[in-house]
Amino acid sequence: MGGFNSTVETMENVETMQATQTMQTMQTVQPKKEVSYETEPFTGNVIQNGREILLQAFNWESHKYDWWRNLENKVPDIAKSGFTSVWLPPPSHSIAPEGYLPQNLYSLNSAYGSEHQLKSLLQKLRSYKVRAMADIVINHRVGTHQGHGGMYNRFDGMPLPWDEHAVTSCSGGLGNRSTGDNFNGVPNIDHTQNHVRKDIIGWLTWLRKSIGFQDFRFDFAKGYAAKYVKEYVEESKPLFSIGEYWDSCSYSSGLDHNQDNHRQRIINWIDETGGLCAAFDFTTKGVLQEAIKGQLWRLRDSQGKPSGVMGWWPSRAVTFIENHDTGSTQRHWPFPSSHVIQGYAYILTHPGLPMVFYDHFYDCGQSMHDQIVKLMEIRKRSDIHSRSSIRILEAKSNLYAAIIGEKLCMKIGDGAWCPNGEEWKLATSGHGYAIWNK
Repeated sequence: MGGFNSTVETMENVETMQATQTMQTMQTVQPKKEVSYETEPFTGNVIQNGREILLQAFNWESHKYDWWRNLENKVPDIAKSGFTSVWLPPPSHSIAPEGYLPQNLYSLNSAYGSEHQLKSLLQKLRSYKVRAMADIVINHRVGTHQGHGGMYNRFDGMPLPWDEHAVTSCSGGLGNRSTGDNFNGVPNIDHTQNHVRKDIIGWLTWLRKSIGFQDFRFDFAKGYAAKYVKEYVEESKPLFSIGEYWDSCSYSSGLDHNQDNHRQRIINWIDETGGLCAAFDFTTKGVLQEAIKGQLWRLRDSQGKPSGVMGWWPSRAVTFIENHDTGSTQRHWPFPSSHVIQGYAYILTHPGLPMVFYDHFYDCGQSMHDQIVKLMEIRKRSDIHSRSSIRILEAKSNLYAAIIGEKLCMKIGDGAWCPNGEEWKLATSGHGYAIWNK
């Protein structure tokens, strides 16, 4: 593990220099004109720049609320707040209204709204220079007709009319065994089949070039080998992509302090995509939501770095505190509700690529919305990016303090603390957090 960590550090040092050069170049040129879907730059530019602030723009209940129209009305505020990309729920026809049991991938009439409403939303996001991220659910697909073994493992009567050979043998098909974990109860797609991958690439390319999505989020990325994600990204060329590699943290009597094995598995997945994909930093979420309860020492690892993926490969770490699975009405792994703003004070000031959850931004009152916007403004003003340096100054039960990028200083917790030096000016503060900058 130590050897790989050293390799990551080397890669990050090179990328930091590249990112600095990129920003210097960007500051000397005029803003780019609108480009067509076919001629947009490939994914590397976004990762290299490292200045993303993402919004997950839905929760588990959103399908009930005329969602594409609701979001279209919020686009001006989303853009003004400073979000660069908006993760939308699965766009395709699905047996379940939430979108995660897809059937007809080419039908964009879903419980969230019609294809026309979706395209209207995408056009408005584009007009406000905010990228749209499609939720790509390609681990499994619900069949239309019974085939081998009496299972619904055929897809007759619609585009991509696969038969049982497109379904893994471990989920009722005649294909090969899965290259990842099985998603129980539905046919799992066999990504080893050349015709299946060709069809998936065609669909992803259609979403990019014809529909207007620019970014991808790969659902249940543990379900199939990362090398296939690499192929899909290389061929369909999203500007930015994220994988959901959700693995269990290490527990004994409680959450273990050392989560190196957990974050290593996420890093291995990223590495197997050729570094083309970022990944959700589930390690940071798991550590942070325990740390925030009076165990802030958890936020510094044995090497003095942040404890999550952010501490080892920050340019590929999408940090977040909640999503539609962990929170919302599912609450599989919820962040403590009384500490949400402290969670954002942490991820929005730190390296990595932070993501804000819709419920926190729009359903927790104006004060929460405005505090998050303020943190985003400070991040941009201080030019904090995915590879910014970090010095952790304090990490004990009731206090965590760090200097990021040598431009911003922050603390969370009830412990009294402020930075030394008159150059530090208080930028904002609230319940259990404070931020200073130069």
